[in-house]
Amino acid sequence: MTKINADETLLALLREDARMPVAELARRMGVSRSTAQSRLERLERTGIIAGYAVKLSGRYLSSQIRAHLLVTVSPKLVSQVVKALEALIAVRTVHSVSGSFDMIVILQAPSVAELDAVIDRIGGIEGVERTMSAIILSTRIDR
Repeated sequence: MTKINADETLLALLREDARMPVAELARRMGVSRSTAQSRLERLERTGIIAGYAVKLSGRYLSSQIRAHLLVTVSPKLVSQVVKALEALIAVRTVHSVSGSFDMIVILQAPSVAELDAVIDRIGGIEGVERTMSAIILSTRIDR
């Protein structure tokens, strides 16, 4: 296994379960525990692994309303809009994209009413010119 393939394999295993013991990572990679540990430490030290996060259960996520919000932003106000989005707890992710919209904002709220209120609030941010939302009905693959 090349260094790049081993690193990608290790990252894939950690995406599956970031709490997987190093001994199990090593076994699944077919390497010694010390080799797996040093690869893991190198990935952390070099910043490839920036941290570990909570992965929410499907049961919890199914109780939440999630949506993609496509946003067009005035070019001179992008940083202001991003700062305003960052302050909203319902905003999970903001992607800058090419095409007819400038950003894709991933939202999550406990109800349609709360999601609607957040979308309205985002539409009222100075610099937001246009939005279009799509509610996520189900997630087929989540890596």
